Amino acid sequence: MTRSRFATFIALTIVLLAAPSKAEEAGVSDDAILFGQAAALEGPSSALGQRMREGIIAAFTEINAKGGVHGRKLQLISRDDGYDPDRSVAQTLRLIESDRVFALIGAVGTPTAMATIPITSARNVPFIGPFSGAEFLRDLELPNVVNIRASYGAEAEAWIKHLTEDRKFTRIGIFYQDDSFGRDGLAGVKRALAKRGLELAAEGTFERNTRAVAQAWRMIKRADPEAIVMVGTYGPCAEFIKLAHRSGAHPTFVNISFVGANALAAELGPEGAGVIVSQVVPSPWDRSLKLVADYQAAQTAFDPTLAPDFVSLEGYLSGRLAAAALEKAGPNPTRAGLLRTINDVGRFDISGTTVTVGMRMLDTPPKVFLTVIQKDGTFKAVDRL
Repeated sequence: MTRSRFATFIALTIVLLAAPSKAEEAGVSDDAILFGQAAALEGPSSALGQRMREGIIAAFTEINAKGGVHGRKLQLISRDDGYDPDRSVAQTLRLIESDRVFALIGAVGTPTAMATIPITSARNVPFIGPFSGAEFLRDLELPNVVNIRASYGAEAEAWIKHLTEDRKFTRIGIFYQDDSFGRDGLAGVKRALAKRGLELAAEGTFERNTRAVAQAWRMIKRADPEAIVMVGTYGPCAEFIKLAHRSGAHPTFVNISFVGANALAAELGPEGAGVIVSQVVPSPWDRSLKLVADYQAAQTAFDPTLAPDFVSLEGYLSGRLAAAALEKAGPNPTRAGLLRTINDVGRFDISGTTVTVGMRMLDTPPKVFLTVIQKDGTFKAVDRL
C-alpha cells in the first residue's frame, strides 16, 4: 500500500469511527428508546404530573405489548420539578445530560416550559406534548416543540363566546395565577372580550403553589361579576370557589383545562355543581370513540385501579403520537429525524382520531370542548356553544 493510499485509509477509518452508530444516538439502544419527563409529581399540583405520566406509560405499555417500535421498547423516566422553574431546569438538564434521554415528553406548566425551552432548543431535543397552552410554545421558531393541545387563547375564546353569546353576560371577572401562565390566559380573555366590545369587570391574582386567594376574592367581589373565568391549578381554584360560596356569591365559574378537571371536581365535592371546565381532549368516558376505548384498555393493562381522566388521556395521546412518529421515522431513530418526520407529516391517525401538529395546526387548530361538573362530580358537555 502506498503512503498516499495508507493516509487515505487512515482518514476514512477516523471518519467511520467518529460517525455515530444507530445505538449511539442519545437514549437509543438496540432494544429501547428512553424518554424523559420533568413535571410536578409531588406537591400542590402533583395530580397534573402524575396523570400525564400515567397516560404516557399506558400508551408505551400498549405499544410495547405489540413489539415496540421497529423492535425497540419505549421507556419513560420521570423526575419531579414541583412545578417550579428552577427545579425544572435542574431536572431537565439531568434528564438530557445524565440520563441521556432521546426526547422529553409530558412536561407540565408554562413557567417551567419558559425556563426549560432554551435548554431543549439549543440541543434540538424533541419537546413532545407539553401540558400547556401557552402562546409562546406555538412559535414556529421553536421547531423542537411538538404541541398537541389547543392554545389558551382558543380556550379563552370558547369561554367568552359561551358567556356572552349563550348566557348574555357582560360583567366578567378573572382570577389568575400571577406568572407567565396566568398572564397568558389573561391576554387571551382580554382579546376575546375586546372582539365583542367588552372589558374585564375585575381582576384578582394569587401566587403559584399557594392557596392564598382571599385578597383576590376581595378585589373581584366588588364588581359583582356574573361570571369569573379562572386560570390556575385545582387547589387554589377550588379554594376560591368555596370562599365565594361562603360569602354568599354564586357567579358562573369557568376553568381552564390546565386546572385538572377531575382533581378540581374531587376538591370541590358537591360545591362543584355548575362549574364549567374547558377541555382539549374528548370525554375520557366516551367509549364510542375508538381512541377512548383504546385509552381505557391501555390504562387498565397498565394499572387496573386507575380511573379515566382528562389529563391522563392527554398523556396517552402524547405517548401514542411519539410512537406513531417514530414508526414513520424508520428503524434508525435520531432526534433530528423524528422532528423532521413530525413536521413533514403534520397529521397522525391515533385510533381513528386525527392529531394535527406543526405547521398544519395553523389550518386545523385542535378542538376545545366545554364541560360542566354535575352534582355527583361527573362531567357533561355544555349544551350551547
